[in-house]
Amino acid sequence: MSTHLSSRLPTPDPARTARLRDALLAADFTADGLLDLLGAPAYAALARAETVPAERATRGDGPLETLVRLFLLQEAVPRERAGAVLPVADCLADGWLAPAPVPSGEGVRAVVDVRPYGGPEGQDWWIASDLGCAVGGAGGIGGHRAEVDRSQLVLGVGGASTTLAGITVRTPVAKALDLGTGSGIQALHAAQHATRVTATDLNPRALHIARLTLALSGAPEADFREGSLFEPVGEETYDLIVSNPPFVISPGARLVYRDGGLGGDALCESLVRQSAAHLNDGGWCQLLANWQHVEGEDWHDRLRSWVPSGCDAWIVQREVQDVTQYAELWLRDAGDHLGDPARYAARYDAWLEEFEARKTKAVGFGWITLRKSGAEHPSVTVEEWPHPVEQPLGGVVAAHFDRQDFLRTHDDAALLAARFRLADEVVQEQVGLPGAEDPEHVVLRQNRGMRRATKVDTVGAGFAGVCDGTLSAGRILDAISQLIGEDAVMLRDRTPASIRLLVEQGFLVPVDAA
Repeated sequence: MSTHLSSRLPTPDPARTARLRDALLAADFTADGLLDLLGAPAYAALARAETVPAERATRGDGPLETLVRLFLLQEAVPRERAGAVLPVADCLADGWLAPAPVPSGEGVRAVVDVRPYGGPEGQDWWIASDLGCAVGGAGGIGGHRAEVDRSQLVLGVGGASTTLAGITVRTPVAKALDLGTGSGIQALHAAQHATRVTATDLNPRALHIARLTLALSGAPEADFREGSLFEPVGEETYDLIVSNPPFVISPGARLVYRDGGLGGDALCESLVRQSAAHLNDGGWCQLLANWQHVEGEDWHDRLRSWVPSGCDAWIVQREVQDVTQYAELWLRDAGDHLGDPARYAARYDAWLEEFEARKTKAVGFGWITLRKSGAEHPSVTVEEWPHPVEQPLGGVVAAHFDRQDFLRTHDDAALLAARFRLADEVVQEQVGLPGAEDPEHVVLRQNRGMRRATKVDTVGAGFAGVCDGTLSAGRILDAISQLIGEDAVMLRDRTPASIRLLVEQGFLVPVDAA
């Protein structure tokens, strides 16, 4: 396997790139087209970097089968066969393809991975990445497919990148920054709702491949800048900052796409702390991160300490791994488990030595969203939520911060004067013994967004059920007090805390403050 940094990176010519995009669409080389051709099992296997099912499904010589063989399975195909589907001369000129021998004579092969990606509202996009590296990290590369030093690899679409794209708030903005752009997925999404997009990366190869992603997907050219963290943008400010950074907590910085090179979780902490200085008022910063669970520290407090002043924050821990699981995951990602056993053991030991030195007992993974509110008393929510959610969540994230604004500006009297409606697709569940007069538990459950569930008493359940935006909270409580025979003043005194919780968790949506 060659380990030099390939010089054959495509330089997209707009006219030729447009012809290539038209050819891909004509052959139905799209996410939906692949699913129809391969079937769900083979399509899912391909996303796991398992190619055998796709190879079996593409034994024919149709246009779509040719493109799958060429770009996804990265096999050389006869030039005549490729020419029936693609503008081969254009692709050779721009470097998307290179000459390659085939048993029948002259052939071509892909220089970069080109993978269909379903954009919002049914848009057809394509993500470029290094060969054999669309998913699975460095460990997913084998044989002749890799033409770059593993430390410089540029990955394609993965679970982390789609998660970040799904949670990002998509309101129209003037300026967006994709920090650590990689293959350009976040910049591509941002280009749909930002007037100007800046994309940065420490790896110049990533900037080049991100340019391919945007060009092939028909997005406007971004402002690409080389450098680490916020260094390339100086003192510029943005309305939206997104980042899927190299957040892996590792001993050293072997792989640029995942290892930040700072000790422990210092890179993620630095990103969060520095973000406020680069946000316009009301601006958003959204990123994925890993954080240490340190012996003797509360991880909630650790993350709260990262949040810069003047910013509201919502931090969600989605997963926790003990240090052995974490080390094994990323050693497999680098392909170390396939090499010399002694070297694997030495690297494994180095990870555990690093964690022991930092008193790290586990590593958390999750989402961090900041909004520069300028509030004197910012809202900072740090929670663990490992349960299934419904993507995309961008609207849910924005609504969370809207509710924090509402709660911050409404004391109990204003809360009781406000009107609410029950959020969409909330159901009530009652648990109790068969035939019992009253249930033991009443649970409200969301079927959308975060899909939360919360226990309520009979007053809370009755209150939520009546909320349709027509009556104030106080008038609803007065009516309930008459039904249950409880003093109205006492009910008004004890209920606001429960209402606040239901609003905070998204079960109740404020209509206005009457």
